[in-house]
Amino acid sequence: MKNFFPALLVLTVAIVGLVASMLSSGSSEDRPAPPVAAAEPVDASDLEVVESPDTSTAAAEPATACNALGLPRPTVNDKSDLHKPVVVAAIKAKVPDSVVAKLHTEAPAASNEDTGRRKGMVWIPGGVAVMGNDAGPPDEMPPHPIAIDGFWMDATEVTNRQFKDFVDDTGYVTLPERKPELRSIQKGAGLDDIAILEEFDQPGSICSLQLNSRDDIDPEKGAYSWWQYTLGANWKHPEGPDSNIDDRMDHPVVHVSWLDAKAYCDWAGKTLPTEAQWEYAIRGGRDGEFYPWGNNRNPDGKWLHNIWQGTFPIEDTAEDGFARTSPVGSFPPNDYGLFDMSGNVWEWCADYYQPEYFEVSPFHNPPGPDSSFDPQEPGIIKRVQRGGSFMCSDQYCIGYRVSARMKGEEDTGAFHTGFRCVVVLQEVAPP
Repeated sequence: MKNFFPALLVLTVAIVGLVASMLSSGSSEDRPAPPVAAAEPVDASDLEVVESPDTSTAAAEPATACNALGLPRPTVNDKSDLHKPVVVAAIKAKVPDSVVAKLHTEAPAASNEDTGRRKGMVWIPGGVAVMGNDAGPPDEMPPHPIAIDGFWMDATEVTNRQFKDFVDDTGYVTLPERKPELRSIQKGAGLDDIAILEEFDQPGSICSLQLNSRDDIDPEKGAYSWWQYTLGANWKHPEGPDSNIDDRMDHPVVHVSWLDAKAYCDWAGKTLPTEAQWEYAIRGGRDGEFYPWGNNRNPDGKWLHNIWQGTFPIEDTAEDGFARTSPVGSFPPNDYGLFDMSGNVWEWCADYYQPEYFEVSPFHNPPGPDSSFDPQEPGIIKRVQRGGSFMCSDQYCIGYRVSARMKGEEDTGAFHTGFRCVVVLQEVAPP
């Protein structure tokens, strides 16, 4: 497994999709060739914030705050035709009846071994749904039908306690705990200073730097102003060597790369969900809606997920009760019994990332593309992340929407990135 180089020190870094992991490049020989047709990167400066139909936050306020911060503005558009049941029905009708008839909807009887493996999981009944959005960023388009066979999914994100069981049993060492390979040094990038190399040639991971005011934001650096490579940060020390998880064993594990998450899944006899399984699951049968519970972000004035409140990235007022990760299950589940699918931490999916995959994905159990391509960083292998995190704000990141897509370099973790697992039926091809 490869390791990563401090993202703040390389030119090939990506602040991917609305405040997620900051990433570095890997060796070129293991990069799959990009597809012939590639989407152009979105110019975030041209985007506007329009809140969802019934939200309790004024639409103009987030855009004003973003302009004051000098940050690119996120997009949520309330003109979605998917709010019209007739549109949803027309899209779902595109799935052939022959496919629908063969879907696995009922959970089969489980053996004793399977019962143990599926502890803490819920059955997601197969069915037909609409994936994507018709009024968001281009990589969420077009809305399209999917037919998903039933599967089991972790009711919560994998916790520190569960991950510790894996590490204790196997002796596994995550990538942030290993010495970086320093494989992204580039001539002329100002990174050939020996002192700098020696300082950052140590294990660590990506954390967010606390800013005191908007004056701390360098317009030329943008999001680099608040992201930092923290020496000694890893899953056992989320904010660095002086922090620990002693009182956070029921919080989601963080600072895990895609490769670390896959290693856990292999040990547990599970897999990471495909992106299609993940979006099917978060929707819980609610096609065409913005959030797992509907179109109102704060019904009855209540926070139903762990995200950022306040002026981003200066102060999180923690109106939802949490300034960082929250214990899993702190908020109500969706209609399938899944907790924290929106907010808390970004979750790895099995799929490679490609922005135009929705245009060509098959109806039945879409497996994801067979290679990675991010037009903003075509030489870096990216995997899909979904669900948003406690760092997501309506002023900068709206990743907590059910259709919001993210991508991260597969060998990079961060203090707001975790995962959950699935188990598929034996007679259904695994992701």
